[in-house]
Amino acid sequence: QVQLVESGGGLVQPGGSLRLSCVASGFFLDYYAVGWFRQAPGKEREGVACFSASDGSAVYADDVRGRFTISRDGAKTTVSLQMNRLKPEDTAVYYCAANTMRRQCPIIDERYEHEYDYWGQGTQVTVSS
Repeated sequence: QVQLVESGGGLVQPGGSLRLSCVASGFFLDYYAVGWFRQAPGKEREGVACFSASDGSAVYADDVRGRFTISRDGAKTTVSLQMNRLKPEDTAVYYCAANTMRRQCPIIDERYEHEYDYWGQGTQVTVSS
């Protein structure tokens, strides 16, 4: 059974850090592009970052570039999102998803979101003082 499970969310103060993990079972993440998305209350889901299986490169949304880092472990079962210098506007439910159509990430754009066909259940991140 193919499954993605996120963990690592929580409550953090502005300026703090969190590390989210996305663990895959039933398949290896080195075959597919894997992205992180988020959805804040009352807003559309948006792409945050993506890790390419083809060459290990990453793409980021403009508002997280330089603060967030996506990576994949050597066992190729976990993709992590290190989030630094968190802001209240980063508050959202964060989801990881696998894009079985591509090994190379597309740009972060809602037009490509439909390509991600395996999704986790999400983990809540709250940035507040």
